[in-house]
Amino acid sequence: MMLKLIFTTIISAISVLGMSGTATAAGGGDVTLLKKDWSFSGIFGHYDKASMQRGFQVYLEVCAGCHSIEYMSFRNLADLGYNEAEIKAIAAEYEVQDGPDEDGEMFMRPARPADRMPSPYRNDNEARANNNGALPPDLSLIAKARAHGPDYLYSLLVGYGDAPEGVDVPDGMYYNNAYSGNLIAMPQPIYGDDVEYSDGTSTNAEALSADVTHFLMWAAEPKLEVRKRIGVATVFFP
Repeated sequence: MMLKLIFTTIISAISVLGMSGTATAAGGGDVTLLKKDWSFSGIFGHYDKASMQRGFQVYLEVCAGCHSIEYMSFRNLADLGYNEAEIKAIAAEYEVQDGPDEDGEMFMRPARPADRMPSPYRNDNEARANNNGALPPDLSLIAKARAHGPDYLYSLLVGYGDAPEGVDVPDGMYYNNAYSGNLIAMPQPIYGDDVEYSDGTSTNAEALSADVTHFLMWAAEPKLEVRKRIGVATVFFP
C-alpha cells in the first residue's frame, strides 16, 4: 500500500510538471516554451540512440564551427552506439595540441579517443573576434544550465522570426520569441535541410532541432538512465 502511494505521488508530480507550457527563460522574463514529449522525460525516461547520433551529426555540421563541447571526450561517443573503429575515425579528423617534445616544443597531432573534443578557437579572444564581440558558450552542459533545459533549447532553435511591428532589432541582433527580451546575438543556426541523414529521417527545422537537443541533453547528463534506474529500484525495492 505504501509503495503504491509513493508511486502515485511521483507520477502525479511528473504529470503536473509536464502540463505547463510557460516557463521563465534564463535571464528572467516569462516566455512561452514549446513542450515536447522527450523520450528521456519522466521517471522511466531513456535516451534514443538514433536521435542522439543524428543530433551529433547536426552538432558537427551546424554548431561545431562556433560552439565547443569541451567536457566530452571522443570515447564517450560509445554511449551513442559508435564502435571503436568509428570513434577512432571521428577523432582522427581533429588535431589537438600535445607536448612538450624532446626539444621543449608543443606540437599538433591527430586526436585520439581519449582526447576531449577541441574548441574551434584557440582562445576566448579569437572566439569573440569571430563573433562580433560575443563569446559563443560551450555546449557541454547547456541543457542543464538553462531552466527547462531541453524545451528551452528546442524552443530557442525554432523560435527565430520577424520581429512584431514596432519592435526595433539593432544590427547584429536577431528576434527570437523564446529568448528573454526576444533579442539574441546568435544568428539563426537551423533552417531545415541543413544536413542529410543517412536513415532518411526528416530534416526539417523542427526535426533537426529536436535531435541536436536530444544529443545535448545526453552530453549534459550522460548518466541519466543509470540515475533513473537506481531511483526506481530505491522506490520499489527499499
